[in-house]
Amino acid sequence: MTEHLPPAAEARLAEIRRSGTWGSSLSSEEFAVIRSVGFEPVGQVLGAAVYNVGYTGGYGCPGGWGTYSVAWGRRASTSISSRGGYGSFGPLVDVLYRARRTAIRRMTEECAELGGHGVVGIQLSIGAFPAGGLEFKAIGTAIRAPGVPRLKQPFTSDLSGQDFAKLVSKGWMPAGLALGISIAARHDDWMTVGQTRWGAGNAEVTGFTELVNDARHDARQQLARDVTRIGGEGVVIADMDMRVRERECPAQEGRRDHIIEATTIGTAIVRFSTHHERNGGSTLSIMSLDPQRRQAARVDIGQNRLG
Repeated sequence: MTEHLPPAAEARLAEIRRSGTWGSSLSSEEFAVIRSVGFEPVGQVLGAAVYNVGYTGGYGCPGGWGTYSVAWGRRASTSISSRGGYGSFGPLVDVLYRARRTAIRRMTEECAELGGHGVVGIQLSIGAFPAGGLEFKAIGTAIRAPGVPRLKQPFTSDLSGQDFAKLVSKGWMPAGLALGISIAARHDDWMTVGQTRWGAGNAEVTGFTELVNDARHDARQQLARDVTRIGGEGVVIADMDMRVRERECPAQEGRRDHIIEATTIGTAIVRFSTHHERNGGSTLSIMSLDPQRRQAARVDIGQNRLG
């Protein structure tokens, strides 16, 4: 039994192996294009973990002890989770990383149990668990290249089947799913309050702009660090999510703080060959979803046949 897999997962994998069949979350087009570059599905894999989120940090005002001076003239600064400090949500970010990586690791272990070389089309989700806490889930399709020895560590990727095939056809392979998570908080100082009043007109709210930029920039930095940890040469980004909420300032009655959670998810990639780039590689057929372009293609094909 794999050390980290729950008994229910072991039982499900044993049933898949006995049945001799496999399931996947691939569309028929994804299945065909993955086969065209020498891979085949071996089964749908899942990793899940339920975490109780207790201490999150961020209980103080991000303006720190200078809250009142912020209100009366000094501009606020943004508190970033990766930097720690007063009002930081560092503990919450730590558990968000740990829970997601636990789910991804369990999914990867299921892939290895089925003899897969990696997982494509991974979907990460977070949802409230009815009995308390949060459920972190990772689901994808394990694939393998027949005749190739097992990898020490299967790769993970949120690339679709088509994107995976295009990557392989150009001499690149996924190395792993990379995460960049940052939570930034900012007290609404006197300038922000003034710029958001009804009579302020059409003007930039500089405090909010700084908050957004700081959160996104830090998430990208954390993503770059994760790519380095995985051993990737670069990253292709699939999703950039940002959630904004506000709360009453815990240090000053009647004032507000704004908090942003920025999450960037991508696939770290490594080069395995330059041969495809030198020789152009094989042609990969892609069907357009635009009806006009499909009709134009049919006309061209018909003319060529008549000619």
